[in-house]
Amino acid sequence: MWAEFLLTSLIVVLLPGTGVIYTIGIGLTRGPLASIAAAAGCTTGILPHMAAAIFGVAALLHTSALIFNAFKIAGLVYLLYLAWSILQAQGPLQIAAQPEQKPLGRVALTGFLINILNPKLSIFFLAFLPQFVTSGETGALMLMIALSAIFMGITFVVFVGYGVFAARIRSHVTSRPNVMAWIRRGFAAAFAAFGARLMFEAA
Repeated sequence: MWAEFLLTSLIVVLLPGTGVIYTIGIGLTRGPLASIAAAAGCTTGILPHMAAAIFGVAALLHTSALIFNAFKIAGLVYLLYLAWSILQAQGPLQIAAQPEQKPLGRVALTGFLINILNPKLSIFFLAFLPQFVTSGETGALMLMIALSAIFMGITFVVFVGYGVFAARIRSHVTSRPNVMAWIRRGFAAAFAAFGARLMFEAA
């Protein structure tokens, strides 16, 4: 069971999503320390979804179209805001030779908001976690909490890896203005696409 859980979790975390894109962008624009803050924010942003799944609150999101759509709209608005702000000259993912020293807490908060405003995460964990817990198993709650902690640990490590790698190639990017411009446009398009997908997915 543990091997299957670890492998499945690793595959899920490795797949590019909003958190991965954001962490890579921060690594490119702010360097390795900021990318770790971004990874921490994105990781803690999935904690409420895991708690919701464990305690059954996610079922409410799944059955109540009004609540679910409210979360979707909030998530869409935030992702579109990020897409718009990235295109601005002084946006949060501005790539410059000398990174702007904004508070790391703000970097982490943005990562937290990116994940907490995605209601699909609650539904995912509601379907994902029970697959590795036997029905009627003693200590099922503690097991799900332990599995959640492991998943978060994997998420943090993988996201840090993405961010630090991006930070390592930062100098190659900042020396090419055309590349920097296209990267910024690519990040903006990615966030807009994630927002559109979130909006059009069935509740």
